[in-house]
Amino acid sequence: MSKIVILTGAGISAESGLGTFRDEDGLWAQHRIEDVATPEGFVRNPALVQAFYNARRSQAADARPNPAHQALARLEAEHDGDVLVITQNVDGLHEAAGSRNVLHMHGQLDRALCHVCDHRWPAPDEMRVEDACPACGACQTRPDVVWFGEIPYGMDQIDPALAEADIFAAIGTSGNVYPAAAYGQHARRMGAHTVELNLEVSTASRDFEEHRRGPASEVVPLWVEEVLKG
Repeated sequence: MSKIVILTGAGISAESGLGTFRDEDGLWAQHRIEDVATPEGFVRNPALVQAFYNARRSQAADARPNPAHQALARLEAEHDGDVLVITQNVDGLHEAAGSRNVLHMHGQLDRALCHVCDHRWPAPDEMRVEDACPACGACQTRPDVVWFGEIPYGMDQIDPALAEADIFAAIGTSGNVYPAAAYGQHARRMGAHTVELNLEVSTASRDFEEHRRGPASEVVPLWVEEVLKG
């Protein structure tokens, strides 16, 4: 039974209406990353950070899984081996499509985190600077997302999974954000067949043996169909 590990990035959710970092008119284009996606930015202006992620949370709540998400859920359900989705996305579209074995390495918009004691809990629709942590009472609550300069979640699970993978696929990733950008190279070195499914050439494309170009909603279902047929 083969083991399949899949890395997904912003490109898989773009067709569900969620913007990528590079969208000219998206949320990210309206703010500097240093201001809204770093611990230092949160300390400087927590109100700005909360407003930014409240907008992202609202946008994600309105989004629906597209055929790419649905195809990966089908792969997990029908493949006779293990399927792990490692996602850089903070939305819940993989789970909404039916995937169950999902690792959110960059956290989740629907979770809250105390900046003081690290307690986590379900986030309300709108988070406020004055919200108190239910565990310690500190008014230092933040979205439970991994910011630049912080260590991604699940690293103790990801490395063994890459080492054991028979197939490693990267879907909708730019290849610019580490450590995820090195996963294709690492999995290939460990013996996995590597395939990149992307709209365009990425920074990490050279690390993959196979390439599928096109919108995720088109190329991912076709690839899943081929994998299931063996």
